[in-house]
Formats: sequence, structure tokens, C-alpha cells
Amino acid sequence: MRIDVYTIFPRIFQSPLEEGLLGKAIRRGLVEVRIHDIRDYAPGKHRQVDDAPFGGGPGMVMKPEPVFEAVTRTLGYRLEELERLKREVSVIMLTPRGERLTQAKVAELASRSHLALICGRYEGIDERVLQHLCTEALSIGDYVLSGGEFAALVIIEAVTRLLPGVVGNLESLREESFSGGLLEYPQYTRPAEYLGWKVPEVLLSGNHGEVEKWRRRMALEWTRRMRPELLNEGDKGEGG
Repeated sequence: MRIDVYTIFPRIFQSPLEEGLLGKAIRRGLVEVRIHDIRDYAPGKHRQVDDAPFGGGPGMVMKPEPVFEAVTRTLGYRLEELERLKREVSVIMLTPRGERLTQAKVAELASRSHLALICGRYEGIDERVLQHLCTEALSIGDYVLSGGEFAALVIIEAVTRLLPGVVGNLESLREESFSGGLLEYPQYTRPAEYLGWKVPEVLLSGNHGEVEKWRRRMALEWTRRMRPELLNEGDKGEGG
């Protein structure tokens, strides 16, 4: 998979793309991540990427020209080929106005071959970028960040770990939070007792059937407590 990222703060990505599973996946060639500085495609001596909003209001808005130029030129398309570009590349604007990211959406993105992530700043990006350059818009949650860079990193991390060969134990992917519609069950490791706090006896029993029942029950209880909206009518669990 190839992921292109468009930002005015490219250095934000340096360390995260070098560490952990993500860094290993990049070094092994399982995913290719390219970071592009939108300012490099802004016209004029001062490389201006923002301007005051039409109609008035606070803050500044990112101009359309540098974004269109950055995406088309780095991906090898002409401005007259926008429709072909959008057929061949998933061009995604990161914005609180977008579709909320879910694990199901992450899995869908991981099945694609080429993503282009556009990171907004200031009060946002000129709407013509979303209307005529992007294929979709995504939000990582119902809150506001200073820009789309950390949202892009979340998407890159979440998508990359689903790619073949990135996570060694595939079973761990199947048991993670959201993968089965529930939050993950609690996890414990040695020592079996610490400061008087003991690991649940069932986990020490060696009875795999009982362990699975306990994990299922705990996942349901935690999901009911923390994210009840995840539970559908057909999955009420033990006890109804």
C-alpha cells in the first residue's frame, strides 16, 4: 500500500513513522508513506497557503491552489485529470465534518492500494478541495484538533497494522476491541498477585472453555458500561 500525506507541518511525522510496528512495516516495504509539504506548491515569494474567509469571520482558510497543485503534481496527474485521479486514488480530507472513523472503515481503507490524506489547518480548507479533489472526508472523533496531522497518523497506524505481514499474530487482530463489535476483555499477566490484587482464578484454571466464557462476559460488561451504543439488539449476551 502507498499512503501520501499533504501537510504544512511535515516534521510532525518524522518520529512516529520511524517507531514501533509502523516503522518496521515501512522499513520492510509493507507500506510506503510519503510526506509532502503543501507550501512547496504555493505560488509567490512567501509561499502563502492561507487567506481570509469570504463573508468574514475569524481565522484564516487554506487556499485551494496549493492543495490541488501538491496532490496532482506529486501523484503524476494534470488538473484536467481529476476524475481519473479520484478513480485511482482515495483522496481523503481529514476534518471534524467527515465520516467518523470506525474499525470497519479502517478495514475498508486497508483493502485499498493507494490513500492520499489531506491535513487541514486554521479554520479549514477551501470547500472546493473537498468538492472537486477529494473522494471522501474522515474524522477520528467528535472533538477538534489544531490540524489534521495527528488524525492522519491515527489512520496510517490503524490501517497499516491490518496489512498482511505487519502483525505477526493474526489471532490478536481478531480479538481486539471493535473487531467483533465489542470492546476487548481485560488482560492480565505475571505476577498472579501484586500488592494483594489477584488475577481472576478462571484465568489460572487452564480450562480454556471457561476462560473464553469469562472473556466474552467481561467484554460484554465493559462494552455495556463504556460504549453501550456498540451493542445491537441481537447481542445482549448472557443474562439478556
